[in-house]
Amino acid sequence: MTAPVLDDAAPDDAVAREARFRAFVVEHRERAVSMAWRMLGGDRAMAEDVAQDAFVRAYRALPQFREDARLSTWFFRILVRQVQNRRRWLAVRRRWRALFAHEAPADEVAPADPDVGLQRRIGAAMERLSPGQREVFVLVHFEGLTVTEAAAVLGRAPGTLKSHLHRALVSLRADLADLRPGAGGERDEA
Repeated sequence: MTAPVLDDAAPDDAVAREARFRAFVVEHRERAVSMAWRMLGGDRAMAEDVAQDAFVRAYRALPQFREDARLSTWFFRILVRQVQNRRRWLAVRRRWRALFAHEAPADEVAPADPDVGLQRRIGAAMERLSPGQREVFVLVHFEGLTVTEAAAVLGRAPGTLKSHLHRALVSLRADLADLRPGAGGERDEA
């Protein structure tokens, strides 16, 4: 790929910005894949595709980056939009299959490893969250962003994100209540 040419910047500025972006990609690639993986429900290949698409979109949009936000905030906003686009595409695809393919869902086999079963339960509980709730939960609790930083990434008001985060926590606690010590279905710690 050739370097994007910045209309309002000298060629040296464009080269410096591209070098900074390349270093950013190297430093944040795994974090981007991890974030996409969590938001998409645990499909590593799809998360890698989405992260790659986000890096390509960011690279193409690099000339428009005004540096009035941190590069990471700007990029993660692009990544979240790519995740949202992929989720919409998956929803359309599921509806299409349901309408026209007449496929019956395969019965799931009980996992032999209890940790796999726990991971599936947590994944299913995350899947039941609204997209907004899942996005803010992943950004704050898995990625370690503050609510203010997550608001900048998602382009929403911090108060809205606090509300989504609270609802996500309430929902997850309710769905996974039996896993808590002292709940009716205590688990053995053997």
